[in-house]
Amino acid sequence: MSNNPNDTQSSSDPFAVNPYAATSNVGSATQGAEDVEVYRRQYLQHEASVKSVGMLYYLSAMLLIFVGGLMAALAFAGPGNGGQNPTPTVLIVVLGAVYLGLGLFQFFVARGLRRFESWARIATVVLSIIGLLAFPIGTLISAYVLYLMLSEKGQIVFSDWYQQVMERTPHIKYKTSIIVWVFVALLASIVIVALIAAVGTA
Repeated sequence: MSNNPNDTQSSSDPFAVNPYAATSNVGSATQGAEDVEVYRRQYLQHEASVKSVGMLYYLSAMLLIFVGGLMAALAFAGPGNGGQNPTPTVLIVVLGAVYLGLGLFQFFVARGLRRFESWARIATVVLSIIGLLAFPIGTLISAYVLYLMLSEKGQIVFSDWYQQVMERTPHIKYKTSIIVWVFVALLASIVIVALIAAVGTA
């Protein structure tokens, strides 16, 4: 049976039919609301994990934007502008621009993830495939993110009709999984170390 609660209904209310019983039509609005709540709770943990990935990307975006801006500032303030050796300065400016661009891109992807926009899911898959090369921590995090995006539950929570489910159940709150908090702590540690290293070389 399809996971889409709309597949078994033909009435004007897309959630007037119990999505868990193929022959059980639910006539009351109260029962329909209960069905929607039960349905959403099946995917609530996955939904929370996706939003937490958005948090991870926000942290990564902050790091990239900071490092990119710092590199650009150092390039314009460095000795390369004296005309003796301009090549390193140009290289630093280019790298700084790349970091800034990636940081801004990840920022918008993070926002898209937390809003469950389908384009952000595709962008996250691409970024995660690249992130697999960052062994070992980046590989672990990226593999987990790929699972979240490509699994059946990942496809469901990013679907348009699942947005209707969330709109119908705004009172249902989620709790971030322990695994995701571990990844957040790891990435936060990486960000802090990278910031300290960047400031130390300034």
